[in-house]
Amino acid sequence: MGRTYDEWIAQQDQAVVAKTRAGDEGNKVLLNQINWIWVNNLMNKKADLNPSSAELLDWVTSGQIDAMRK
Repeated sequence: MGRTYDEWIAQQDQAVVAKTRAGDEGNKVLLNQINWIWVNNLMNKKADLNPSSAELLDWVTSGQIDAMRK
């Protein structure tokens, strides 16, 4: 399989991660927060750092991230 969420997030620009997660660090990561990092990577020509669709599906179905919050 692909990377775990923890493996993937360790490869990201930690300043962008901190900005994306600011004020929400106590909660599980949301898919929308990953989308923010994804777009930032695309805008900075770092698309190779983005997760695959299989990785995203695995992260949601295995509970590593939340697709939405109730």
